[in-house]
Amino acid sequence: MSSPPDSAEASSTNISLTVNYVPSKFSGALLEPSRPRRRKSKNAINSVGTMGTPRGGGIDAFRSGESRIPDENDDDYDGVNISRLWRSGLKSFKGTATKHPKLRWNAFKITLFLSNTVFSIYTLITLIFCLITWFDVIQQADVIRVGNRAELIFSTLAATFGLFTAMIGWAGILLNNRGFLAVYTFFLWLTFAFLVIPGYLTYKKRTFNLEGKLNSEWSRALGAEGRLRIQNRLQCCGWFSPFVEATISQTCYARSVLPGCKLAYMNLQRRILEKWYTISFGLVPLQLGAIVAGLLCSNHVTYRFGKGMMPKMYQLNPDAIKLIVDQYTNQIAEQYGRDIASDVIVKSGMQSFGSGLPAQGSNSSYLLSGHPPPSKELNSGSALSAMTYVDSFDRTRSTRAPFSRHV
Repeated sequence: MSSPPDSAEASSTNISLTVNYVPSKFSGALLEPSRPRRRKSKNAINSVGTMGTPRGGGIDAFRSGESRIPDENDDDYDGVNISRLWRSGLKSFKGTATKHPKLRWNAFKITLFLSNTVFSIYTLITLIFCLITWFDVIQQADVIRVGNRAELIFSTLAATFGLFTAMIGWAGILLNNRGFLAVYTFFLWLTFAFLVIPGYLTYKKRTFNLEGKLNSEWSRALGAEGRLRIQNRLQCCGWFSPFVEATISQTCYARSVLPGCKLAYMNLQRRILEKWYTISFGLVPLQLGAIVAGLLCSNHVTYRFGKGMMPKMYQLNPDAIKLIVDQYTNQIAEQYGRDIASDVIVKSGMQSFGSGLPAQGSNSSYLLSGHPPPSKELNSGSALSAMTYVDSFDRTRSTRAPFSRHV
């Protein structure tokens, strides 16, 4: 009985043969080409890759026994192939376009779409209200710009950043880009922080000693110009009367009959601040819902496993294939004879790996030269199974190349 060559034994110490193990998250279709498939396609190339090896993905990828390695023609191809879309459009213009299967969204993508739609709507509405306040379109907008400037700045920042985050979300959803969706989910947390800041400021200002804060603001913070703008909008003069901290104008002077600004300004602040923090805190559940949807669904916008590429630790490299073929060839030779082993190697195309048997007899020359030995029928079912098993590694190696473009 012969043993594997010494070179194979020496190289085996540096080569991991764990490639023989295919974890349950990958389909057995890679090693069993004859395995029946649940998902049938009108066009065989959509479900069968090079050399007849099925490659899956698609909406049924989470089924038991389904392949996790998608093909370009899957209905949920990860990303937008611009060149393919350009060719399809050109064929449609010429009238020679082929009918492609209808694309379908999974439940995760639909959830992201709905949550981002709601998020986009309320951030856009908030930004519109902030802008019309800055541009003095609505009534009493100038009073808000003077007396609630910090709250207005934080609200505008939250709305602007939220709309920018929504745009990133749309890019990730429509392009199936998980990198964009990861950034989108992180930015949702930042938007949440910007959202609650103006709510906290307005709630604290209204709830805790509003009168004292307004007294201090009128006498110290507003200045002559700020007091004048509030007096003109509220049609008042001075704080209590024209004689107390009033800014002189054409309507506000010593004998003016206009009332003081304290009552009108305080009532306006109570009303505005209450609406402000109610809206701010009312959007918190919607924002948290968008965050939860992003956390749960952003990595499942398609049913693809990872990047659609076999992990490196499970890939076969040429050295490992050569070692496996050398060992298995010698096992066949020991069990069925050297002629059958030579025929198996030639028919499976493994002579390109330089595998050979121990130099005994004349059959070694056939293996090293790549030419088959004298014809001899394989009358053993086990030998045929061995050929199919060895051939499956060749198919696995040949189907790895298309996946490199997905990295």
